[in-house]
Parts: sequence; C-alpha cells; structure tokens
Amino acid sequence: MPFVATNPTTGEVIATYPSLDPAGIENVLDSSHRAFEAWRHTSFAERALFLNRAAELIESEVPVVAAMMSREMGKTFAAAKGEVAKCGMTMRYYAEHAEAMLASESIATSGSASGIRFDPIGAVLAIMPWNFPLWQAVRFAAPTLMAGNVGILKHAPNVPACAEYLGMLFRRAGFPEGVFQNAFIEVEDIEGVIADPRIAAVTLTGSERAGRSVAEIAGRNLKKCVLELGGSDAFIIADSANLDDVIPFAVTARVQNNGQSCIASKRFIVVASRAEEFTTRFVEAMAAVVVGNPLDPSTVVGPLVSAAQRDGLAAQVNDGIKNGARALTGGAPLDGPGFFYPPTVLVDVDLASRAGCEELFGPVAVVHVVPDLPAAIALANATPWGLGGSIWATDQAEVDAAISGIEAGMVFANAVVASLPELPFGGIKNSGFGRELSAYGIKEFVNVKTFYQS
Repeated sequence: MPFVATNPTTGEVIATYPSLDPAGIENVLDSSHRAFEAWRHTSFAERALFLNRAAELIESEVPVVAAMMSREMGKTFAAAKGEVAKCGMTMRYYAEHAEAMLASESIATSGSASGIRFDPIGAVLAIMPWNFPLWQAVRFAAPTLMAGNVGILKHAPNVPACAEYLGMLFRRAGFPEGVFQNAFIEVEDIEGVIADPRIAAVTLTGSERAGRSVAEIAGRNLKKCVLELGGSDAFIIADSANLDDVIPFAVTARVQNNGQSCIASKRFIVVASRAEEFTTRFVEAMAAVVVGNPLDPSTVVGPLVSAAQRDGLAAQVNDGIKNGARALTGGAPLDGPGFFYPPTVLVDVDLASRAGCEELFGPVAVVHVVPDLPAAIALANATPWGLGGSIWATDQAEVDAAISGIEAGMVFANAVVASLPELPFGGIKNSGFGRELSAYGIKEFVNVKTFYQS
C-alpha cells in the first residue's frame, strides 16, 4: 500500500508515495550494513562536519519545511518553524558535545590500565510518529550518528514528505550513502526488519500498543530497544501558585501542537483553595484560543491530524459527559471541512470514564479539584503512565514535594514540560523505558565496553 499524505485542514489528498517491496527493504538493510563498517571508524570531527552541514541546510529552509509540515499534519506555521529551528539547534549541540559525552573513562583497578569505552553497535531502526515529524526523528538521528551508528527511519505513514525530506537532508549534507536512510516500510514488514541480524537495535516513539509489539519482537530477537510512549501528564496548581503566570502556560501546555503531544499537560489538578479562580480563568482563556487554518498567522490551534483522530477524541469526551462530566467550553467537533476540534475544558470527570482514564490526544483538558498538595500528587500518580508532570507554586517546599513525589521520568517546576538536548527525555511505567537526548540518551545505543590491561 502507498503512503498517503492528506491535508487535515481540507481533507484532501496531497500526494502518495510507494512503499518498499522485499527487494527495496533488502537494499536498505544491505546499504546500511555496508555503511556502518566505514562510518564506525570515522572521527568525531568528521561526523560533526556532516551534522553541522545538515544543520545549516535545515536552518536555511525553515519557511519551506515548516509549510510542508503544516500541510501534512496540521501544525501551526509558527510551531512548525520552531520545530525546524529546534532540529538545527540539536544537530549543532551533538556535533559539539558528542565526543566529550562518549570519551573513554579510566577506572582504577589492580591493572595497569582499565576502564570503559563507548563503541557504536550498528544500524538502529527508528519507528517515529507523525506529531513532531522532524523533531522526533532528529532527536534520534543526531546522537545516534554522532556515536558512530547508522540509522534507518521508518516514519509514520501520514507524513511521507517529511520523511523523504529527512532522508534527502542527510545525503545533501554529505553523509555517505547508507548512513541515514528513510524507508517506506509497511507495518507488516517491521517484524522481519527488526529480526534481521543487520539491525542492532530499535527505538520507537508512539502508542502503548505499538510499544508492546516492538518490545516483544525486539526481546524475542535479543535486540536493545528504547520506547517513548503515551502520557497523561499532570499540571498541578498548588496553593502558592501565581495564577497570573499560570493561566497562559496552562493553555499552552494543553493546546501546543493542537493538543497532540505525549508531554502535553492533560490533567489539571488544582487544590481547593485555588480551584474556583483557576477554573474560571482557565476556561475563559481556552475559549478565546483561535482555531483555524494552520498557515494563518493568527491561528493557535489547527486541525487534528485525521478524521479518525478527531472522531476518537469526540468519542472519549462524549463518554465522559455521558458519565457526568460537564464541558465548560468546547465539547464537540467543529462543523465544516477539515478535522477540527475546539479547545475544551471538562470538569466533574468520572475517573472510570474514557475521558477520566484514557490519554486525550487533542486540545481537551480535564480539571480535577483536590483538598491539598499531597492529594494532588497522589492523583497525579494514579495513572498507568509516568512520562512527565509539572508543579506550579512559588513556595519552594511545595515545589520540592512535587518534584520528589510525582512518579514520572520528568518533572518541571513553573515551566511547561519540554524536551531539551541537554536533559534526558523519557518515562516510566506504561510510558516506556530508556532515555533519549543528553549523555544518557546517546549511550543507549553504544557498547559499554570494559577494558583491562594487566
């Protein structure tokens, strides 16, 4: 089946791309294997030269690439430009810092020389999602290639132009053939690719269901894998929070990327002493968010990525309302062409309803009121996911309590959860395992090799 790009603003098909047949997949694997044998011996300086060239190219093409993203998956033009710029920044970061991150470590033992070195392991398959079509792939590619590995990108089927662009970007920057490849691989062919001995490891960003499947295949074939899966991040408003600061960040935390982000805040947990004021102001701000064509500069929220995504979100909200929830703004898909769903705030949500216990991947916020901060932390942890969370407070004791108490891979204080190249990114529980980014992420796909000399 071909990979199809559909404009979510209009519902019209933009283009189709053919998927790889068995011979095409074999060519990708063979090219990757041969490329690794040479690439693993290149110096950090040589790798950095190519990666900086890629950064220069993508930074010079920001408006064009951003428009491509907006057309394929509905991201607002402003957000798309920010994503492209972030890709260039991250490439430069790893070009500069990878060598130090992977420097050999000497450890004193009874030998004359001993320690650890970090060697590349081979070809890494990256199965990436559509919601950040460039950033997700680059945050894999930049550290992976700088570590001396080679990469194969199997992107989401609805962003083929972005996938093809990335494949060409690294070739245009001078990377040798096979070091980084985009491959239009069908879902039914993934198991065979992971099992192939020329694949050393696999990383996936996506749904919990996809993560379980990939982990099972990787485990059966004794392949290392990293999984970054779903989340239902808590946004805790403590007693000492300054609501003048909190409200605009609360809106951003929920509607960024049209609400389609694994680290978007989805559950807004507010202590009773601040609940009435927060809820009133939050609803007013969410109701004022401009929804429209993502290429219009005034638009803050564009369409959801597909009709299926919009309809699935509507079904979750409807189930919540059926079980007693109230929509204080929004609550139903917008009429007209495209896959639009308005910013929505739900209160009185039954935790057993779909809106109360499932990840809401769209601009829908659930507000919970609790007696105090310990109850807020307990509710934040009452979920199968543990990706990120945030605490909003001016009292340092409240900040410290939340940072230590929230069960998640990342906790931000008075800031929206984000991915930064300097810090490890990833979650616990059903949000996956392993880390991306930082010195921890770059070491996920290396051989931590002990050396000892008597």
